[in-house]
Amino acid sequence: MVEAHLFDAWVRVSDRSDHPYRWAIAIGGYSAPLFLFLAGVALALAIGSRQRRGLTVSEAAAIARRRGWQILGLGVLFRLQSFIVSGGPFPQTLLKVDILNVMGLSMVLAAVLWRTAAKDLWRGVALSLGALFFVLATPLIRQVTAVASLPYPIQWYFKAVPGSGAFTLFPWVGFLLCGVVIGLWLDRARSDGEERTALKALAITGPLIAVGGYLSTYLPMFYTGTTFWTGSPTFFFVRLGVLITSIPIGYLWNAFFRGWSPIRDFGVASLFVYWIHVEMVYGIASFWLHKALTFEQAVVSYVAFSLFLFGLVKLKDRVLQDPAPPHSRALAPSHGA
Repeated sequence: MVEAHLFDAWVRVSDRSDHPYRWAIAIGGYSAPLFLFLAGVALALAIGSRQRRGLTVSEAAAIARRRGWQILGLGVLFRLQSFIVSGGPFPQTLLKVDILNVMGLSMVLAAVLWRTAAKDLWRGVALSLGALFFVLATPLIRQVTAVASLPYPIQWYFKAVPGSGAFTLFPWVGFLLCGVVIGLWLDRARSDGEERTALKALAITGPLIAVGGYLSTYLPMFYTGTTFWTGSPTFFFVRLGVLITSIPIGYLWNAFFRGWSPIRDFGVASLFVYWIHVEMVYGIASFWLHKALTFEQAVVSYVAFSLFLFGLVKLKDRVLQDPAPPHSRALAPSHGA
């Protein structure tokens, strides 16, 4: 996430056609879907945990809905902060669609879909169908004439235009809904053995989805007026396969690195890091670096900036006295722990 934003903001134009920059942006581009996907996984685990503590389905889903509205409110507050600190056209800067806007609305929708079914199987079906709708309808929505005639604050949630940001409901909601499905799958495990079985299944399913999505690019294009990189369902499934594969990789990371892990600390503080670094990278605080560095200089700056952000994370933890995350002896904490 930090790498993608820093390189996008600070690397000079003449270096952007080189392969190192293109690879860096391609890799960093997975941070946004991963942010949404893992939010969906966490949402499902949280709802499942609350239900096991005695809450009804309605009560657990209501808490998830409230959390979604809170995230949406944070998205609006984030844009207000950006406007106050760095300025910009009014009211476009305040109404620009951020990933937090999409995340908040996606969480609300996920909670509603969760509530519509009484069994996990049908919840998974409802969430999967919802994700497919947002993915497959993306090229169609962007070509609907009525969308272009909507007032621009509403239009930006359906179709990206210059100045509106990179995020729209279509197809980005699909990443969070798919994350909820995976979280629902993991939450059904009642022992470490069952959890390992689920992880092995994800380690197989993820690459198969990614490869299938890639191979489908060789088939005739079903949609007209769209490209692989801009709203193509095939590109969505390539990324989804990679995201699913990241789950067992993450569990293995925790299995082999049972002590202190800066990667884990960054992950726990991901919302905090996102909140503070975007303005630092794109805002007035670093205006002299915007599109001014060679790729090599940007790499050095990225390392230094990441260390600086990590220092702020530890300072935040010290001030707020956040407890360190528990370190499990197994791949992940069991439900009985």
